[in-house]
Amino acid sequence: MDSFFEKYEGKFKAIADKKRLKIMNILTQKGAMCVCDLAPLMDMSQSKLSYHLKILLDANLLIKETKGTWSYYQLNQKELNHLLSSELCCVFKPTC
Repeated sequence: MDSFFEKYEGKFKAIADKKRLKIMNILTQKGAMCVCDLAPLMDMSQSKLSYHLKILLDANLLIKETKGTWSYYQLNQKELNHLLSSELCCVFKPTC
């Protein structure tokens, strides 16, 4: 049972940061984006942004797709639907 709770602890720790919540909200509005396009919107260096994206990826809250030399990130809606209440899902879903 502890491993079950650890899985969710990591997910909630990942979203317990206002920068990562902002990243998720931007991805909700804009769709899949690469770090180079997301960094100016976050007013953050690409290295710092990559740190936050890695945390979200490790928590399975983002999906990463590589096209050539670029990686594009988008929300993992299926995982978010399992994790968040219907009220909070509306913050990270384009339509509710």
